[in-house]
Formats: sequence, structure tokens, C-alpha cells
Amino acid sequence: MNNTAIAQVFRDMADLLELKEDNPFKIRAYQKAARTIETLPEELDKLMKEGRLREIPGIGEAISQKITELLTTGSLEAYEKLRSEFPEGIINLMTIPGVGPKTALRLSKELGISNVDELEKAIQEGRVASLDRLGEKTAENILHHIQTLRRKDRRIPLGEALPLAEEIVAALRKQTGVRNLTPAGSLRRFKETIGDVDIMGTADDPESVIKVFVRLPMVEEVLAQGPTKASVIVKNGLQVDLRMVEHDSFGSLLQHFTGSKEHNVALRERAVRQGLSLSEYGITVVKTGEIEKFTTEEAFYERIGLQYIPPELREAQNEIELAEKKALPRLIEVSDIKGDFHVHTDWSDGHNTIEEMANAARARGYKYVAITDHSAGRGIAHGLNEERLRQQMAEIKALGKKLKGIRLFTGIEVDIRVDGALDYPDELLSEIDVVVAAVHSAMGQDKDKMTRRIIRALENPHIDILAHPTCRLIGEREPIDVDLEEVFRAAVRTNTALEINAMPERLDLKDIHVLRAKELGVKLVICTDAHRTGHLELIRWGVGVARRGWCEAEHILNTRSLSEVEAFFKQNRGR
Repeated sequence: MNNTAIAQVFRDMADLLELKEDNPFKIRAYQKAARTIETLPEELDKLMKEGRLREIPGIGEAISQKITELLTTGSLEAYEKLRSEFPEGIINLMTIPGVGPKTALRLSKELGISNVDELEKAIQEGRVASLDRLGEKTAENILHHIQTLRRKDRRIPLGEALPLAEEIVAALRKQTGVRNLTPAGSLRRFKETIGDVDIMGTADDPESVIKVFVRLPMVEEVLAQGPTKASVIVKNGLQVDLRMVEHDSFGSLLQHFTGSKEHNVALRERAVRQGLSLSEYGITVVKTGEIEKFTTEEAFYERIGLQYIPPELREAQNEIELAEKKALPRLIEVSDIKGDFHVHTDWSDGHNTIEEMANAARARGYKYVAITDHSAGRGIAHGLNEERLRQQMAEIKALGKKLKGIRLFTGIEVDIRVDGALDYPDELLSEIDVVVAAVHSAMGQDKDKMTRRIIRALENPHIDILAHPTCRLIGEREPIDVDLEEVFRAAVRTNTALEINAMPERLDLKDIHVLRAKELGVKLVICTDAHRTGHLELIRWGVGVARRGWCEAEHILNTRSLSEVEAFFKQNRGR
């Protein structure tokens, strides 16, 4: 069993115990274990074999024993016993938003429903609406959630969803009286795939904005429309929800709908201990019934005694405890980036000249940029043989003397061959300012071979950066099978930087791997892998991933001054 499957077991156990009205501390322990496990950068199987399960924060002896049982037998006696106390299929029903544990139990016991298809049919036949205390409106809401879930079977990559959301926001901001408008939900938290898009806002005349929203050119179907909220399906099948509130409640609304669910639950539990109740409309003082409204999230968090928590950190991973101590990191910003070490030109498979890429980087305020076209092994990308590489290096050096205000580094993206050898001899690599290594072929190697292959490349004294370390393409190509923990340790040992590739279809390293690499002391760089001047704008995607990995500017090499990065590359040449 992998981490995801084990996390789901503990999440199911928490739901079933909640249905039994069991010990709330036990329920929260399983919920916390599930959250922790699904964000671990290492597989539990490896941690178990190394005797390190108890090193995982929040995993005590009892949970550790259950993990071991799951890993060694493929099942968990306590889980099976708990499931046997309930009708078959109840866990499936509880996965539907709007169907809580008690409703799921009623549907199962009173109507004999055990799966989503049966529930959909029962709603259409009117049997769900006929149940006491449910009714037609509740049944319609559940049906709406089922239909949404079916659309969510294909989660949309962030790279597809965010530009669409920003297009919608830009169109609506042109309307008179709109003061606030921003995407919320998992999109704002910068998760790599999105189920649907939530947009929150305020306006002097909300209904007029809603009317414009449902008539936007990309809208294919209107699911619901009211004076302050609407739901639509846009051209790629993505659901977009728009919700408007009063201006003075925007901070509460945005916080509530940004989530995550687990973060908000933890906030509510904390607020209860303070005699407060949190909602999308504000904070209610329970004793008096008075509701306090907030125009900003900063004020909302301050009211409950917390430092403002950036959206990317709202995943119930210790951020609330740190916010209470005012100890959250200052996350990296796009403005911290001073250069890019992974840029292609028309010498290989890029679309612009060296000078055009250099000028575009300078226009962004960058202090340095490395030109890293493909090596000869990438024939399909018109990779450079040794002769062409030397010609390009001469051109880069000549242009670097002419251009003012930016340092041009010679560079190459060199292929890591099947056995870990590189496309060029060491003599040639030693003459290049920035050497970026990458796997582009034989991606089906088993874990041991792939790990040895990459580590051998890292041990070459001329390699500075490992590009897109897992080779994944989100929704298109699975990551290579590699022991990242061993790669991270090798990167520390060899002083090699690992890339957070900012291409929206890559985002590689991913957030949880960034967090682990940072913990181990790996040097990280955020690069665009730009193939045209416009791609330099993609740096924000890499920064978003770094923020989800709790990175500050100091953790990213290309936030440093020119003299510092020159010293890093010079040091590598002498290692």
C-alpha cells in the first residue's frame, strides 16, 4: 500500500468513528495522521524498513503499529472490524459533498443505497426527497454535487485553470462598482490540479456583475444563477462559481472559501475555545451573538490572535501553531528572483535569438541569465554538437561584453545518458559557466537503475543544476521511478542545485518534494525552461510551488546577488 491508500484508510476510520460519536480525540488523531501521511515526501514503506515511522510528526505508537500492519499485510484488522459495524458502501456515500455520515447512514439503511449511481437514481425517482428531514431541496443539492464529482473525475491542471480564472476576473473587473475580485479555493492555494474554480468578490451592484458573468463568451452552460452567486460550466468542462458579498465582509468570505477544509476546521476548533464562531460572513461572539465583519483576511486572522497565514500554507500542516507564535516564514516572492539559469534559444529548440532572450531578461530587471540550449543527445531538439557549442559560447561572451546591466552566463542543458554518463567530455564541460543536467530518455528504468544513473551524473564535478528532477508532465506523463531521498542527499554532498521547473505542465520538483529538499539543505533554483521571451513570465508558477514548499528567498539560489551566484559556480568548478 502506498501513502495515499494508507491516508485514505485513516480518513475513513475517522469518518466512521464520527458516525459512532466516538472519542473526538481519537477521531482527530486519525484525521491528523491522514493529512500528515498524504503530504509525506517519502514512502511509508521505506520509513518502516528503516525504523523511522516514529520520527514522523504526530505519528504515535498506536498509529505507527497500524501503518506497519497495513504495509506488511495489506489490511488493517481494526479498520475491517469498524467497517463491519456499518452497511456496505457507506464510505462511498460519504465521499459526496453534502452527504455527511448521518445522512449516508440513513440513505444506506432506509433506501438500501450503497454507491453513487444508486444514489443518483434514487434522487431522480424522488425516493431521497421523500425521506423525513431531507426534502426536495437537499436531494437537488446532493444531485448537483454528484454531477460536479463526475466532472471532477478529470482534475484540471493548474496551468490550464489559472489563466482561465484570470481571464474571467479581468473581464468582470471592467464592470462599474467592482471593488474586490479574486480566485479562491485550491486555485488560490496553488495546488497543481483543480477540481473547480471559485471566484469571490464585492460590488456596489452584485446582481449586475452576476449577469455579465453568466454571459461571458467562454460560458457553455449556466447551472445556477441568483442575485449574489452563480455557477457555470466553461468551454473545457470546468465549473466556475462566482459569489458576491457586502464590501465589509470580503475578508471573511475570501478566507472561508480559500480553505483548505482541514485548515478551516482547525481554525474553527481554535475559535470555539475563544468563545467565537467563524463563518464566511464574519466572526460571531457566541456569548452576545454579535457578528464582527472583516474587509481583509489580515484583520480576520488578527482577530483570532494569529499572524496572517499565506494561502499556500493553509493545509493544516502546523501553520496555525506557528502563526500563533508569529513564527511563520517570509515566503519567497517573484520580486526576489534576480535571474534564470535555464533558458533556450533558436540555437536548439527555442524561438528567439540569444540577444532577444538576454534583453527580455534584462527588461524584467534580472541581473544575470544563463543560455542553456540542448546538448547533442537531444537530436529532436536540434541539440548542439561540440563545434556548435563552442561557436555559441563565443557569441554569448561577445554579446555579454556589449550588453550593459546583465551578466550572460554560457551554459548547456546536457543529457544524462542511460548509464549516468553525460553528452560531453569533462574537458568541454569545465569551460562552461552553468551546466544543467537532465534526463530526457529511457524514463522507464527501474528505481535502482534510475537512482544510480542520476546520482552518477550529480557526482560529475562539472554539473551545477539538475533540471526537472522527476521528468513528469502533469496529466500526461508519470514521474520517473527514482529514490528522491537518495538524490537529495547526493545533491547536498555534491553541492548540486535542484530545479523547481516553472513550466506549468511540469512544476517539477513538486511542493512536498521541495519541502523535503529544503529540510535536508539542498540548494534550490527556480527556472522557467523558457523557449521564447514570453516564457520568462512563467517564473511565478515556480515561485508558487516554492511557497507551497515553505521556501524563503534564502533557500533559492537565484535570489542571490551576481557575486554570490558567480562564487557558487566558481566553487563548483573547483570541487
